[in-house]
Amino acid sequence: MPKEEGFVLSNLRLAELVAIVNANKPFFDDFLVYLRESGYVSIRSFIAEESDKKAIAVITGFLDRASPVALLDGVGRPYDNSLGRWYFLAWLLRDAPAQRLRPLVDGVPGGTMQAKRAYLLNEVRKFVGPLFPAEDSWSWAAVSEVMLARLEGSRRSLKGTLFEAIVRRSLKAVLDENHIDLTISPGEVRILDETYDVQVSGPSRSILIPIKTRETMGGGHAMLFTRDIHKAIAVAEGNGYQCLPVVIAESWGGDLKSLTCDNYIYIKVNPNQVTILEPLLAARFRELVPFFRELETR
Repeated sequence: MPKEEGFVLSNLRLAELVAIVNANKPFFDDFLVYLRESGYVSIRSFIAEESDKKAIAVITGFLDRASPVALLDGVGRPYDNSLGRWYFLAWLLRDAPAQRLRPLVDGVPGGTMQAKRAYLLNEVRKFVGPLFPAEDSWSWAAVSEVMLARLEGSRRSLKGTLFEAIVRRSLKAVLDENHIDLTISPGEVRILDETYDVQVSGPSRSILIPIKTRETMGGGHAMLFTRDIHKAIAVAEGNGYQCLPVVIAESWGGDLKSLTCDNYIYIKVNPNQVTILEPLLAARFRELVPFFRELETR
């Protein structure tokens, strides 16, 4: 397919998410093996279990199950075994483990966290079962669609921390190789109502680095994206900081010359292309070595 200048036709985020979901198929298959070992011929037959005691025992056994198969999160990293099993069962039952179920866990019966989770999942099972009576609703095709939606939601927050880590790692490598002694903050910094992903501090001055990423190109959100960059710069410099915005967007049409800061980094890459991003970022930081040396000597 030809690529028109200025247009990004491939939905790389979706392609990555589908690849992750497909990589989670062995986890689903391991769940089926476990159910058969527990006496059920299918997921639907387990969902229809009439005995609370037996269903809770099966859920508890799966939460405690040890196997070499891991569940991957929205950026392809394996969840902790226990957390992954809790997430998987909640997704299977069409629920949100972190946003909706987690606040409910503390108020349900059970002497341990695992017991509370099992009790709550069983209650959800009994509610959801009659809503999805068809066998096909519990097939891999159906469950994978649910998983895709859940992983897409988690990916947004995970990608934010991923980019922060990449920026910190790349910046530290460049500072170390040039023997520049500056302090890089371990976490975010908040100035008024603005959050900056990284702060770099010298003897008397600091740089605030907001990381702005964008996958799509059109609509009102594009204007908001550009406005967010301008606001981050204005708030930083209005409070005595220098600002070094890092913009990662293949299709952003903003006017770089309009940015009211001395330095910025714009990498024209889709933020889903993480593997090629880090070397490009390091190269841009190397171009700014004189800027960092100035901060070190002030």
